Amino acid sequence: MRPRRRVPAARSSAARRRGPAAAAVALVAGLTLSGCFGGGSPSPSGGSDFADDGCTSVVVATSSEKVNMLDALAQAFKDSPEAKALSTCATVRPINVSSGDATRYLTSGQDWPAADTRRWPSMWSPASTVWTERVAAAASASLVPEPTSFTHTPVVFGVPESMAKALGYPDKPLGIADFEKLCADPNGWASVGKPIWGSFKISKTNPNTSTTGLSAILMQSYEASGKTADLTAADVAASEQFSRVFEECVIHYGDTTGKVLTRLYDETQNGAGGSGYVSAVALEETSLLNYNLGNPDSHTVQPGETLTPPKEKLVAVYPKGGSIWSDNPITVLGASWVTPEQRTAGAAFAAFVQTAPAQRILPQFGFRPLDASVPLGDLFTTPFGVDPAGPAVTLPRPGVDVVSTAIDQWTQIRKPSSVLEVIDISGSMDDSIGDGRSKLDGAIEGAQTTLGHFRRTDEVGVWAFTTGVSSPVGDGIIQVRDVAPLAADLESINTSLADLRYATRQGTPMYDAIAAAYDAMSARAQPGRINAIVVLSDGKDTDSTLSLDSLIAKIGTSSREGGKAAPVRIFPIAYGEGADISALQRIAEATGGQWFDASDPAKIDLVFASVINNF
Repeated sequence: MRPRRRVPAARSSAARRRGPAAAAVALVAGLTLSGCFGGGSPSPSGGSDFADDGCTSVVVATSSEKVNMLDALAQAFKDSPEAKALSTCATVRPINVSSGDATRYLTSGQDWPAADTRRWPSMWSPASTVWTERVAAAASASLVPEPTSFTHTPVVFGVPESMAKALGYPDKPLGIADFEKLCADPNGWASVGKPIWGSFKISKTNPNTSTTGLSAILMQSYEASGKTADLTAADVAASEQFSRVFEECVIHYGDTTGKVLTRLYDETQNGAGGSGYVSAVALEETSLLNYNLGNPDSHTVQPGETLTPPKEKLVAVYPKGGSIWSDNPITVLGASWVTPEQRTAGAAFAAFVQTAPAQRILPQFGFRPLDASVPLGDLFTTPFGVDPAGPAVTLPRPGVDVVSTAIDQWTQIRKPSSVLEVIDISGSMDDSIGDGRSKLDGAIEGAQTTLGHFRRTDEVGVWAFTTGVSSPVGDGIIQVRDVAPLAADLESINTSLADLRYATRQGTPMYDAIAAAYDAMSARAQPGRINAIVVLSDGKDTDSTLSLDSLIAKIGTSSREGGKAAPVRIFPIAYGEGADISALQRIAEATGGQWFDASDPAKIDLVFASVINNF
């Protein structure tokens, strides 16, 4: 039996999904779902046991949805002719690194950012060849020689079945233009006879780090141009207005679809229906299958664990204008740290995943094999929301110049944001994080670093909270900067953030600070913006006059069915081991936001970047 990664209870909502589900259990017995880190951001330090077993270690950096599948392939490789032909044994070890992050690491010209060199990858398997091409263009083709696809999955839109039927599914083919029309219509769902559902809401991931997000913006340009091939940079430029309208429907840009799907699943199971949160999610078909099996965050299913399917499944809308496939290449890296033995073993593994025995493993994980003779099995059927014959039209991946143009355009037309950062500066923030910095140092530097992710027109504000201070916005709050366009104010914000090192640090009135921030943001929230509060705290509330239940009642109205036209979502960061994860998670869920795990405070810079990707 192959080893499985354990998902800590505090980092996954899987425990809440356990229960009797005979149909799902039968299928899960043949489908080991992929691994990811619930609640936090993927890290290059994640992965399996790296103890020396006397064999050549071949680390594969891969996108999260493929980690467990590659575990299974690694085990099968041990007994394969390709492995036995090697002069020494080899152990393949996948680690979870997002495609966009790995691209950034490989093009930086520096070493892999992991202290343990045993975790530096010898191979890379991003979700799409788009990423290997970007590395080849931005750094060197020798870094990613001969990437070869071994499995694929189409990018689709997952729509709650009742909503899809309201749009004519399954009899009427749907396209991105149908979604764009709903986005442009001020009546939203009322235009198709469903006023209680409010506005049409789309969830997409950030194309700078996510293959799905990147594919979605390219599919928009294809749709606007009317083309099914030969997309050009000029076509992308001409699609600007179409894509701009489409982006106006986005609730926020997630760093992973798993977090959005978990939120939708929890609302569905609790009877809220989920329609107040999102109407359509851009995602890969394999993620939709995981969701419908009761595994929205695509965590690794543990031995003895059962899954409860959602009360309402998502159905895959294969846009009639066409879908881009995530082609999942694999390549042996040409990095300086890869040894000749690792290159040889990696090449053998890359050859193995193309073989018939390896291809037969893929459908068990919700991926389509390249070998057409391999049956898809019962999972790829209508009861699980997919069409084995879809998509009807395949859109070719455009060239690097077109991809770059699309990303640049998205940076300019993406939905503008209005974000208030609320930072805990209580006494415990003086604690060390083990790298020569205090917790407060890490929080300040993380906030400073990520300011560069915002555009000049985005609105950014910063508050800090502790006892013994006051400001015009309330007791217990230091108003570092009011929410206003960033403009050319970056230097002064950095200086003001740095000044927090010298502020009074006492108690933790977290609930009162969040309530005040929510009132301030709700008063200025605009429908055309992503209105959000980022809360960073390293401990439990000790000094608020407001209780947690009263805070939840106050902030939870905008995420209910229909929702407000300009909801304010809260994105808490649980900072360090002492953070009140349960409270922060409830606060996030009450507003349709997401919580982030910075229990390793030394990783706060990465977590802050992950949070800001939502905006």
